[in-house]
Amino acid sequence: MVNTNEQAPVPTPQLAEIAPENIRANLQHLDRRQWWLWSTTVAVILLLTLAVATFTFPALLNREENTYSFFLNQAVRALVGIVLLFSVYLVYQQYLLSRLRRQLAEQVQSLAKVQSLASEVYKLAALDQLTGLYNRRSGEQRLAQEISRAQRHGRPLTILLMDLDGLKQINDSHGHAAGDMAIKGFAGRLQRAIRGSDLAVRLGGDEFLAILPECRVEEVGWTDYRPGETPQQLLDRADQALYADKRAGKQGQSATAQPAVPHPVM
Repeated sequence: MVNTNEQAPVPTPQLAEIAPENIRANLQHLDRRQWWLWSTTVAVILLLTLAVATFTFPALLNREENTYSFFLNQAVRALVGIVLLFSVYLVYQQYLLSRLRRQLAEQVQSLAKVQSLASEVYKLAALDQLTGLYNRRSGEQRLAQEISRAQRHGRPLTILLMDLDGLKQINDSHGHAAGDMAIKGFAGRLQRAIRGSDLAVRLGGDEFLAILPECRVEEVGWTDYRPGETPQQLLDRADQALYADKRAGKQGQSATAQPAVPHPVM
C-alpha cells in the first residue's frame, strides 16, 4: 500500500547547538569582541598619553629639575602599572577570542559532519542501494504527490511499469553479480532517458517504475492516470497490463528471444 505519512525528524540538542543561527550569533559576538578590543586599545593609549602629559606638564612649567624628576618618575611608574594591567587584560581577551574561534571551528566541523550524515541517511532511506534510483517507498510517496497535483490542476500523468525478461536465467548461468550488472545497466539507461521532472524508481528485483508528470499517454503509449484513482489502483492497473502484455509477448516470441530485455507496459 502507498504510505504517504512521513515521520518528522526529532530535534536533538546536538543539532540545536550547531544550528546556522547559533554560528551566525557566535560570529557576530566574535566581531563585537574584536571591535571592543581595538577600541579599548586606542582608548588606553590616549589615556596613557594624557596621563603622562598631566604628570609632566606642571613640572615643565615650574622648570624645577627635582620636581620634574619626581613627577617624571611617578608618571613612568604609573605608566608601567597601567601598561601591565592593560597587558593582562589584552592576554585575557585574546584567550577568550581564541576560545571562541576554536568553538566556532568545532561547530562548523560538526555541522559539516551532520550534513554529511544527513545526506547518507537520506540516501539509505530514499535511494535504492544497487542502482541509485529512488526506492519503492520514495516512489510511492512521489506518485501520491503527483496524483494529488494532477487532480488539483487537471494535468495529465503517465507511469511506465517495466521489468527485465530473463534475469533469472542470467543469475543462474552467470551468477548474481552479472544479474546486478544487468540491473544497474538498465537503471542507468532509464535515468538518462527520462526528463528532469520525471522520476525513475526501482520497485524491487527487476521491476522499475517511471513517473512522468504532465505527459499524455498518447505521447509515450503507457498507462495513464484516470481521475479518481488511488495510487495503488493505478499501480495495480499498470501491473495487470504489464503481465497481460508479457503473456501476449511470450506467445508470439520464438524460443531464441534474447534475455534481460526491459519489458514495458503496453
